[in-house]
Amino acid sequence: MSKVKTNAMRILDSNKINYKMWSYEVNTNHVDGVEVANQIGKDVTQVYKTLVTHGVSKNIYVFVIPVHENLNLKKAAKAAKEKSVDMIHVKDINKITGYIRGGCSPIGMKKLYNTFINETAKELDTITVSAGKIGYQIELSPLDLQKLINCEFEDIIK
Repeated sequence: MSKVKTNAMRILDSNKINYKMWSYEVNTNHVDGVEVANQIGKDVTQVYKTLVTHGVSKNIYVFVIPVHENLNLKKAAKAAKEKSVDMIHVKDINKITGYIRGGCSPIGMKKLYNTFINETAKELDTITVSAGKIGYQIELSPLDLQKLINCEFEDIIK
């Protein structure tokens, strides 16, 4: 296993939060979340992707959902108390979060945005999210993640 330390991992270490790092093979094609789950031997219901949106107010909102699910924009807007939310443009991901597409972690973004995790995470002992670098994932307690980034659990998938 690689000795990579991402910013997300350093934040977890400094907050004394237990986690496990997973790595997966990266090729020139973009690897989707379902493929990542398969490569690290996890069920798709335990691996979560991080999606970044903006509301009518121009505020940024982050949604963390299982990799095999789709974000319900109406439910997401309701959770964020916005009239509507839309995905940000891929070209803006790095400018807004400090991460790149495929390596966006809910931990360690440029700012602490309002973040919502799908409520199914509460039923699990651990969830796996991006470690902030393509090829790396971190597995941790959803409750530890909630405390760290001050997020809320909501029903936000279709």
